[in-house]
Amino acid sequence: MSEEASFWDHLDALRGVILRVLAGVLLVSMVAFCFKEELFSILLAPKEPDFWTYRMLARLSEVFALEPFEENFSVRLINTQLAQQFLTHVQVSFYTGFLLVFPYLLYELFRFVSPALYQKERFYLKRVVIGGYLMFLSGIALCYYMVFPFTFHFLATYQVSNEVENQIVLDSYIGTFVMLSLMMGLLFELPLLTWLLGKLGFLTSDTLAHYRKHAWVGILVVVAILTPTSDIFTLLVVALPVFLLYEISIWIVKK
Repeated sequence: MSEEASFWDHLDALRGVILRVLAGVLLVSMVAFCFKEELFSILLAPKEPDFWTYRMLARLSEVFALEPFEENFSVRLINTQLAQQFLTHVQVSFYTGFLLVFPYLLYELFRFVSPALYQKERFYLKRVVIGGYLMFLSGIALCYYMVFPFTFHFLATYQVSNEVENQIVLDSYIGTFVMLSLMMGLLFELPLLTWLLGKLGFLTSDTLAHYRKHAWVGILVVVAILTPTSDIFTLLVVALPVFLLYEISIWIVKK
């Protein structure tokens, strides 16, 4: 877009970006809606006792002679509202569409602002856009295979009494999954955020190294909240990638 473009020209271009992105999200969401079985087989897999994470924990428990992991748990999801299953299907389809179209959203935003940036600024913005999306997906992957299965297994099988049976509502399952995925995705933006703050002069690697012990304690507290389990091994398995992210952040800021 030329520098002589007026405010209304910029506003019109931004409206075009928004409309194209919304059209992309709607189209992909409609496609995702048609693949209900495949979509929910992936989303509901962590509740099954033969999920990859549970089988891995059972094998590790045997190898390291730890407390045996309960593999034969059974949790059924229920629905208590007439339209809730249909609404959940629509919501999940929309989330899927937004996640898949997100790279296109970043591309459109980059194309919109890049004419006003210098070449060096464009270079940094590209790294932020690509790196941020990849890190966000990495956080979601960790949530899917580690954080959510541990959280679900603990909370779904926890009982204050044998006389009280757990019946997990579908809406609660989906809501918890989306919330934890979003939190882990944002948490994995830590290296990118520290890199940006370092480039702006607000943060140094010495500062991060100085507060390393404090950060590790904070990470353990956050992970303990996200994965409420009494098993220290499970806690460390989830916390280790986050520790690694913090150390990567120190190295990135130092570069």
